[in-house]
Amino acid sequence: MLPDSRGVSRRAFLKSAVAIGGASALAACMDREDADVPTGVDEPASLPEHQHAWNDALSRDDAGNVVPPRHHALVHLEFDGEPTDEARGTVESALRTLERAYEWSNNGLLATLGYSPAYFERFDSALPESVHLPEPQPLSDLEDPALDTPDAILHLASDHASGVLEAEEAMRGNRDTANGVDVDAALTDVFSVADRRSGFVGDGLPAEHQDTGGVPDSEPVPEDAPFYMGFESGFEKSQATEDRVTIQSGPFAGGTTQHVSHIDLNLTQWYEQDDRESRVAQMFCPAHADSGAVEGTGENLGDSPQLDDCGDPVETGSERGVVGHSQKFQRVREDGRPVILRRDFDSTDGGHAGVHFLALQREIADFERTRDAMNATDVSGQTPVGRTQNNGIRQYLSVTHRGNYLLPPRSNRALPTPEGSDA
Repeated sequence: MLPDSRGVSRRAFLKSAVAIGGASALAACMDREDADVPTGVDEPASLPEHQHAWNDALSRDDAGNVVPPRHHALVHLEFDGEPTDEARGTVESALRTLERAYEWSNNGLLATLGYSPAYFERFDSALPESVHLPEPQPLSDLEDPALDTPDAILHLASDHASGVLEAEEAMRGNRDTANGVDVDAALTDVFSVADRRSGFVGDGLPAEHQDTGGVPDSEPVPEDAPFYMGFESGFEKSQATEDRVTIQSGPFAGGTTQHVSHIDLNLTQWYEQDDRESRVAQMFCPAHADSGAVEGTGENLGDSPQLDDCGDPVETGSERGVVGHSQKFQRVREDGRPVILRRDFDSTDGGHAGVHFLALQREIADFERTRDAMNATDVSGQTPVGRTQNNGIRQYLSVTHRGNYLLPPRSNRALPTPEGSDA
């Protein structure tokens, strides 16, 4: 049930609507938001071939950092049987409806449709060597996540809550129109919905949603923070480029792989037991805490977390007994940039503060070696392997779900075979 709108801020109400979903949430959201959402294009050739080519369509802040859409939904889909040309035509028609209805931008709607290893198991042939898409698995000895294996995952994102909700309802077959455009087909004409998750990111949204599990009653989340942990993320120079995460050859050239995990946050110690200096040391590095390099949420850092002065993680862990989260991330870089592109967002799914950690990379192996570097079992000083205390922010995170997906290029996104468009 949606909260009573009296006394509830507009942003909090819209986030709650996306979290709940459904026709009633959409109706209430559209009444409250009154958004003027631009329509899309009739010709698909005008859109990028890469489904994941979002950066040029998104806003940027004064430092040049990409500003992610504020509202998100992840819809898990199941497909029964073998794909047919008719089914492929239905899926493509449904996705083209979204592209006609909404401008490809944060002010309209951005969307991707990806496929899991479980989807490709129905075929006799295997994926080509150019695609590394293993089954999801736990990525440390300290986690026991549920392994997500839907056939497909639809990611919808927009600055407008009504855009996300209306697009989802259209894809579920519950709308005749979307943003004034006729809905020719729905994804549920072919798929069934297995699960739904939602989230948000952006200045002020976490602070307005800290009355949930995992956050202390003192309501400590900074009012202007874009994430629950209180700091900026997604600095331009701490992200892989879209080209770096794009598959370069084979039938899925122009696509990418996607890892989606859900992480519960335990912010009681983060905010009530650790002081700000400790939080800066664990999020960035001890040298930043010593120098006062991080002001407020870290917006002063510009387009980079500025980690050149942080030192070697192994030496820092040994000498200081603490190593920073961002500091560890420095160890997995090519040409000065990471190998994964993060598009994560916060969530209150399950009544608990959390993060949907969504990462794009050329192959899942890039994510796995990045995750191994963040586990940092070799940089915790004179401690047993697997220690989490003062090892970045690991002690505050509990991974609940992991899933791996292939995002084909736009021209090959409708129920692909392992041979792609060559089938």
